[in-house]
Amino acid sequence: MKNDNRREFLKKSILGISGAALIPGTTKGYNIASAPYQLPAELPVRTLGRTGIKTPLLSFGTSGALDTGFIRTAYESGIKMFFSATYYGEGNNEIIVGQGLKGLPRDSFIVGTAVPADDIDGRTGKIRDSFNTEAYVKKAEGSLKRFGLDYVDFFLFPYAGKRETVMNENILKALEQLKRQGKTRFLGIASHSDTEEALKAAADARIYDIAMISYNYKIKSIDPLDSAVSYAVKAGMGIVAMKSTGGVFHEKGGSQPDSNAILKWVLQNENIASIVSGMTSLEQLQKNIAMLKDIRLSEQELKELALASVDSETGLYCQQCGSCIPQCPYNLDIPAIMRSYMYAYGYKNTRQAFHTLENTGISEKACQKCTECKVHCISHFDIRQKITDIARLREVPEEFLKA
Repeated sequence: MKNDNRREFLKKSILGISGAALIPGTTKGYNIASAPYQLPAELPVRTLGRTGIKTPLLSFGTSGALDTGFIRTAYESGIKMFFSATYYGEGNNEIIVGQGLKGLPRDSFIVGTAVPADDIDGRTGKIRDSFNTEAYVKKAEGSLKRFGLDYVDFFLFPYAGKRETVMNENILKALEQLKRQGKTRFLGIASHSDTEEALKAAADARIYDIAMISYNYKIKSIDPLDSAVSYAVKAGMGIVAMKSTGGVFHEKGGSQPDSNAILKWVLQNENIASIVSGMTSLEQLQKNIAMLKDIRLSEQELKELALASVDSETGLYCQQCGSCIPQCPYNLDIPAIMRSYMYAYGYKNTRQAFHTLENTGISEKACQKCTECKVHCISHFDIRQKITDIARLREVPEEFLKA
């Protein structure tokens, strides 16, 4: 009985972060089709590198989408590019996206998905010798079945960072095989850390067509990142931005600056073709689309960004610099754990938080062996507090997280 009470407490305290949408039986409640909404004129576009695709400045990162109607409403509102991943909802997200787009002209939308390698060391970002090309291809083919499509427009290799990984001979062989067999039109990478290195390697490899990268006003080393972006664009690659609202999220209960200025800030860089936004509500969709009517930053928005940039509030956005890992005596994958924390408390996506945390291999009792945390974070995170907090998610039965 005591253990049952413990589980119920954890279910309520952590799942409460995400609201009823993640509790089984309540995911059908969007009622999007009945919501009054005037469809906008065609959205402004930019060309996605050598692919020639003219994509609206806003795309859909579907990890938080739990309803096929929301996918269809986004499409009808002008969103034409959708990105999923094999690990979103253990593949269920790809099914939702596919069903939401079912019956539409295939050339009227773009679908991409991220297929991670099972044999990648999350701490070092390097591919293990056990990587199997055919197993990776088979895993990617599973996405096509879930989408219900003959091909996707993009297969992305995620968690790309180290040059040796991006240019790994076996990775390149697998990706080229998928493209040669007509299972994808284009190839790309997605990068959370070591992004400058990843971008330059992808550009030099000459087989990658796009890169999805973390890009927001909170990034401390923005100049070298912009230089790497420019390098990739000159090589013909298209760039899409993710984690663009990462700077919006503050600690639990903290204030949140308006997202419009933050998204506009990203689009001031004309090398960014589109923002991949993880929208979860009709209100967010409408707000983001309305923002695209005029992406110029007002004087007031510039002031807000300037103030937010020097704000002492640490927020939830981890720089993913990796300097914390060698400081930890237990070699925890702290950057991934911090991403999990942001997914849960920022994006309100407990399923994605659970998946990310599970891959780090930490226990629910992480950090209890240390009387004092030895890690000094450049963003001034209280590392031990955050890890102790989010590690509770490991005790929540997985069935509570399924839609």
